[in-house]
Amino acid sequence: MYPVIRLAKEFFLFRNAEPLGVFDTHVSHHVCWPWDLDLWMELNNGRTLTIYDLGRLPFAKRTGLVDVLRRKRWGLTMAGASVRYRRRVRMFETMEIRSKALCWDERFIYLEQSMWVKGAPASSILYRSAVTGKDGIVPPSQVVEELGHDIRSPEPPLWVAEWIKAEAHRPWPPNP
Repeated sequence: MYPVIRLAKEFFLFRNAEPLGVFDTHVSHHVCWPWDLDLWMELNNGRTLTIYDLGRLPFAKRTGLVDVLRRKRWGLTMAGASVRYRRRVRMFETMEIRSKALCWDERFIYLEQSMWVKGAPASSILYRSAVTGKDGIVPPSQVVEELGHDIRSPEPPLWVAEWIKAEAHRPWPPNP
C-alpha cells in the first residue's frame, strides 16, 4: 500500500520551506520501518522506489511544479528509470534523499536522486520523467516557461547521454 501518511508528513514538513530553483537539490530524511523490509531484513527494492517518491514529490512542490500541474491540469509520469544499489539499508536506519533535476530534452525531464545512510551512498536512481496533458507529453521547455524561467537545459552529463542513447536501442514492445 502506498504510504500516504508518510507523503502527507513530507508535504507538511516542507510547507514553509524556501522555494527551489530548477536545478537546486531538495534534501529529505526518512526512516526504514519494519514494513519497508524484505525477507532478508533490508529495505525492499520496491519500497526504495516509493521512498524516492517521498523525496521527489516535495521537490516538485518546492520548485513550483505541483502548482503548475494543478493550474494547467497536467499530470506527471515516469517514463523510465535506472537504479544502482550499493549498500543495504537496515531497519530503523535514517536515509537522506537528495533530489534534483539534471536536464531535459524535447520530451523528457531527467532527474537524479540518491539515498545516503550514515554519510555513505546506498543507492541512486536516474529517472526519465514526463509532464502530460490532454494531448500527450508537454514539452519540458513549455513546463519551464510555466514555472517562470527563461532558461535552456544544460547538456546532459555523459553518463545520462549514454543512458538516453542506450534506451533508444531497447526494443519496445518487449520481445516475448
